[in-house]
Amino acid sequence: MRSRFCAAKGEGWFSRKAKTCRRHGSITLAIALAIFGGSASPGFSESWWERMMGKGAPAGQPAPAAPADAPNNETPGASKNAPAAAPKGVPPATTGPTVPVIRPKVQSVTEYVELTGNAASVSTVKLISRVEGYLEKIHFQDGQLVKQGDLLFTVQQEQYKDQLVQAEAQVRATEAALFYAKTEVTRYTALEKKGAAAQVVVDNWNFQAKKTEADLASARAQVDIAKLNLSYTEVRAPFDGQMGKHLVDPGNTVGGAGQQTVLAEILQLDPIYVVANLSEQDLLKVRANLGERRLTYAELVNIPVEVGIEKGTDFPYRGTIQYVAPQIDPQTGTILVRGILRNPNRTLLPGFFVRIRLPKGRVLPGALLVPDRALQADQGGRYLLVLNQDDVVEQRYVELGQLSGDLRVILSGLSADDRVVIGDLWRVTPGVKVTPKLTTLDGAGRNGEGSGP
Repeated sequence: MRSRFCAAKGEGWFSRKAKTCRRHGSITLAIALAIFGGSASPGFSESWWERMMGKGAPAGQPAPAAPADAPNNETPGASKNAPAAAPKGVPPATTGPTVPVIRPKVQSVTEYVELTGNAASVSTVKLISRVEGYLEKIHFQDGQLVKQGDLLFTVQQEQYKDQLVQAEAQVRATEAALFYAKTEVTRYTALEKKGAAAQVVVDNWNFQAKKTEADLASARAQVDIAKLNLSYTEVRAPFDGQMGKHLVDPGNTVGGAGQQTVLAEILQLDPIYVVANLSEQDLLKVRANLGERRLTYAELVNIPVEVGIEKGTDFPYRGTIQYVAPQIDPQTGTILVRGILRNPNRTLLPGFFVRIRLPKGRVLPGALLVPDRALQADQGGRYLLVLNQDDVVEQRYVELGQLSGDLRVILSGLSADDRVVIGDLWRVTPGVKVTPKLTTLDGAGRNGEGSGP
């Protein structure tokens, strides 16, 4: 087939191409040349060959001449070996990305221990009826804030009012009996001196007078008891607080013999307790900072307590220590610590999980602080990116202290003269040279950007 195909076309340009194809052992390439080169101009076929086989024309063939109307892109007088100009829009090479850096802040920092605890009510009282009767009326709404002395419940009062009237009447009767007995004592004493009455009569009226005085004291006590029972028919708030829901509806009998029916519960929310457990290790550190000295109660109640209820670094509520347990719980290895603080807006509610910060009794006079967001971590620990004197990024492992606002105390691994990268951390890696942009902690934005001094 290959001989007939070549013979049919003669010994022209195609025949020369076919012979070249046979030398390379490819009939497919010869057919492709016949299709694309047989009808096109020699320049077209040569260009195609150059694109397929590499630079230059095939062996034995001259390079095709450029068309007469082809534009001349060479600059007059320019050397062919001169480097090509940079494309438009590409900036010249720089020393590295520009990143914001700061120097560590130096200030005195008080060491704290942070605990997780709970808020607790200072007083929680279950209200009960101290006298028997049916519940007449409820004078509050469930959950209402009440003041000390506010009327909350009214129990049946009629029988206790009558008992008071009866006791007062008994007092008056006894007072009359005492008056009569004293009068008789005076009369018979005068008669006995004249010999007109026996001494035994005088002694009898003296006895009656003394007995009546005792009866009068008892009657007056009954009046006080009747008044007290009548007052118990009105259940009042023992302190300023917030009511829970009522547990007994009007019409029910309450306060029966041996019956302690709880009518409702009231909680005192201002002030409020915060309670936490301090570990034995932290307790020993505090004692070591105090020189192994035990605090007096007067010193203890002046220790400040800072409280926060949300995640973060803020502790907006402040109070003082109110109680420390006298012994460590052997089951948990902790000691109970209780603080007390004002809660006028009732922001803290009993049962809230709270963050409590207590001073450890030591102050770091020249602590180094950096933004907490500048810290990174890997398997080696926590580290910072700092610049050396050649503006090359280095990885520096550090020992961390406590948080102070948005700043982290660095205990070791950093000096006051170091320049710490605080922003654009994704753009830099250790060993990269950068262009530092010195800024301040006050001028640094959320991403670490700011204007330098």
